[in-house]
Amino acid sequence: MILEIAQLQVRDGQGAEFEAAFVSAQAIISAMPGYLGHELQRCLERPGHYMLLVRWRTVEDHEIGFRQSAGYQRWRQLLHHFYDPFPTVLHYELVTGPGLQDG
Repeated sequence: MILEIAQLQVRDGQGAEFEAAFVSAQAIISAMPGYLGHELQRCLERPGHYMLLVRWRTVEDHEIGFRQSAGYQRWRQLLHHFYDPFPTVLHYELVTGPGLQDG
């Protein structure tokens, strides 16, 4: 399993609209092959700052399967205009801890 972490800074005053748009957008990502789950977290200390955590089977499921899909174009239309600056997105793999186990 791979964990995608996207730091999202939403333009001032647009948090409610972003969260409403995300409700629609999450249906797109959750239908993608290799998708295992996601969370959208709102920061308590920094207004407009969110953390999107998406669990994928592989990096390719995200980078190729999702980002090269027609669904991603709709995702972009729904969400990308809210961000300033554009998000940093990185992928992580579990080193240690109580994570998902294979088999």
